[in-house]
Amino acid sequence: MVKVLLIGDASREHAIADAFVRSTHEPKLYAAMSRKNPGIARLCKRTGGDVAIGNIDDPNFVVRAALEFHVDFAFVGPEEPLFHGISDALEEAGVPCVGAKRNMALVEMSKAFMRRLMWKYKIPGRLRFKAFKSLEDAVAYVNEYAESVAIKPARQAGGKGVKVIADLQVYLSKEKREVKAEHVKTVYEKHMAVYDDIDDKVLIEERVEGPEYTLQAFTDGRTVLPLPAVQDNKNAYEMDIGPETGGMGSIAGPGWLLPFLTEEEYKQSVEIIQSVVEALWKETGVRYKGVISGQMMLTALWGPTIIEFYSRFGDPEACNVLPYMEADIVEISEAIIDERLNTIKVSFPDIATVVKAIAPKGYPDHRDLARGHPVFIDEEAIKKRGCKVYYGSLDERSDGTIVTAGSRIAEIVAAAPTIPEASEIAESCVQYVRLLDGWGVFHRSDIGSEVLLRKRIEQAQLIREIYRYRLSKGLIGRAIDWIPGRGKIEYEF
Repeated sequence: MVKVLLIGDASREHAIADAFVRSTHEPKLYAAMSRKNPGIARLCKRTGGDVAIGNIDDPNFVVRAALEFHVDFAFVGPEEPLFHGISDALEEAGVPCVGAKRNMALVEMSKAFMRRLMWKYKIPGRLRFKAFKSLEDAVAYVNEYAESVAIKPARQAGGKGVKVIADLQVYLSKEKREVKAEHVKTVYEKHMAVYDDIDDKVLIEERVEGPEYTLQAFTDGRTVLPLPAVQDNKNAYEMDIGPETGGMGSIAGPGWLLPFLTEEEYKQSVEIIQSVVEALWKETGVRYKGVISGQMMLTALWGPTIIEFYSRFGDPEACNVLPYMEADIVEISEAIIDERLNTIKVSFPDIATVVKAIAPKGYPDHRDLARGHPVFIDEEAIKKRGCKVYYGSLDERSDGTIVTAGSRIAEIVAAAPTIPEASEIAESCVQYVRLLDGWGVFHRSDIGSEVLLRKRIEQAQLIREIYRYRLSKGLIGRAIDWIPGRGKIEYEF
């Protein structure tokens, strides 16, 4: 019997655990978690496995768990363990691992590394950028250049600290410079204060607009095996307003595409990911073995454009695809480890899926208020409506009580012939996730709705007309500015 160690404890890892339990190889499943996710723990117990609770960013803890459980291989879910070299430590201990090694995970960990890599190898979908190590240099840059920019932490910081500032008009230029400078300080002094594992602190890149989507793929460093495109919805509140979260829900399908994405754009997106995997091999001589995801945007500059990379599945995006994947995840994992992923075929039913996340009030900006609330999830009622539920940021205490841990409580997954139909089914299950002490929860009812879907399609059509016009004029990969006194300036990307 195959023994597998899963690292991680969010809804994404619950979906991965569920995929392993469905395997025809009937693996014995173990989990290393920072807190006891009751859904994952139950699946481990059902297979005869066990759980270990500790710091999953600590290589010593994870390796010790893998050796004590005598597992055949490990599968890493979240990004921080990858950034801390968990995959490297496991393989040094003789435990094969599905999960990017640290120097591969830099493609997510350091946004400046990712941008430099794309520029060095002239990979399509790249953006102009500047990376700064010092606060003074970053502030001086935004004070000197009046541009529309996205200001970000140079490191992956859990999706926090990204601000996009449009600077298109002459008026209020002083005020806009002040806003940019203030946010640069916030990124440097707040969001990057806890990280000392990369040199760059602030990333400033050109602002782009368009509908976003995520393309997830398995890879063994030689072959890229893509999955259906998914669109995450980051903002906390209806119609894309409010603070950014880890993701309040996502849509996929029917089939491999999204309603606003063409087959050609999907193929171009896959080619970008393949190019980056090849570039990482050329840079390091190491094969990328795990999951890589492009968080992409359809822009007027390129069409498919990289906003950032994930060195793992997205969350909630994993919950759209893994429950319906018609392939065995044990066989996929073993093929990744043995570098024979080209022998694996993955298919999906021609359905649409919608994920809705339910979060406690206080999330995402006041997580201290969102912690410690007792939870009840009526799984039977959710199953009766044909949905799945994956447990998220929860902790099961020794007395069996399940409490919130400050982030999203659970993610409900529904499937139907169309996205709006799946959305309505998922919506009907939201009522079955509640807190027992009266503390409030929230979710986004608009995800997958006809109104929001139409908005994405119209935005994509507009963007598509522009980038196709640029393509017809030979302007893809080029930018033209006009500066008073200097005239026309052309840039080649």
